[in-house]
Amino acid sequence: MIAPTLAGACGRFAPSPTGPLHFGSLVAALGSCLEARSRGGRWLLRMEDVDQPRSRTGAAASILATLEACGFEWDGEVMVQSTRSARYREVFEQLLVAGEVYSCGCTRSEIDDAPNITSGIDGAPVYPGTCRNGLPPGKVARAWRLRVADTIEFVDALQGKQRQNLPRDVGDCVLLRADGLFAYQLAVVVDDADQGVDHVVRGADLIDSTPRQIYLQRLLGLPTPAYAHLPVAVDAAGNKLSKQTRAAPVDATHPVPALFAALSFLGQQPPAELRRTHGGGALAERRRASADLWAWALAHWNLEKVPHVLTQPALDYLLEP
Repeated sequence: MIAPTLAGACGRFAPSPTGPLHFGSLVAALGSCLEARSRGGRWLLRMEDVDQPRSRTGAAASILATLEACGFEWDGEVMVQSTRSARYREVFEQLLVAGEVYSCGCTRSEIDDAPNITSGIDGAPVYPGTCRNGLPPGKVARAWRLRVADTIEFVDALQGKQRQNLPRDVGDCVLLRADGLFAYQLAVVVDDADQGVDHVVRGADLIDSTPRQIYLQRLLGLPTPAYAHLPVAVDAAGNKLSKQTRAAPVDATHPVPALFAALSFLGQQPPAELRRTHGGGALAERRRASADLWAWALAHWNLEKVPHVLTQPALDYLLEP
């Protein structure tokens, strides 16, 4: 079993450029950055735009500008997934030669209508294995799937022991989609290894993907990072803050209230006086307030104070006292 040492010194924040940076993403950015920096380590940025149809023009630049305005500093160049197809192809071919992937001719409706179909942990149907032993007559290859065969266990630094039976709980997952794009699960594993990421601090909405990623890491002989999955910010109705739920963007012109709220959401209890600007004041004052808040956060960050609940409503933290 993988233990949560978090002893490494390279973390990352990897947003998808589907819209502006909102409070939920700010929480993930802040938690990952502070965990890396508090250990004297590197903090990297990666744009996860491998799912190009979902990406919005200008969103990546907007996210980077907001992070800068909030006082974030990252190391090195920003990795962009959409430029890395050749690298993903190289790793995919390695899996193909090893017999770990197979072609699939099933459409989504055929999978949904398959007899005795079951739902996986994410609510999606578990692939019934129709093409696992070869394409049935009349079918042509549409996508390529990873053969899964193990139960994966790991210990998350916040969420504790995790166990997932891959064949039963998620089934053979797609690595190369019918539209020719590589899937997130392959891209994130390759990217983390290539960037030298040795701990991953991200939202708990991704914890169910972690066993598949560990499985791929083992197949490819890649190191497995330590993981810590932060609580996910949700609205009053319990919906994850996102572009789809119309989450408000972080105000880049007055970032201190949002940063203060994110620290509070993460259980760090910053002193009230550090939230001394509420959108007013001169630019120099706002910059001093941001620098003071960052200095306190870096000196006092403690992962053990982060709530272990999977989701938390964000409204109470966003409301000014």
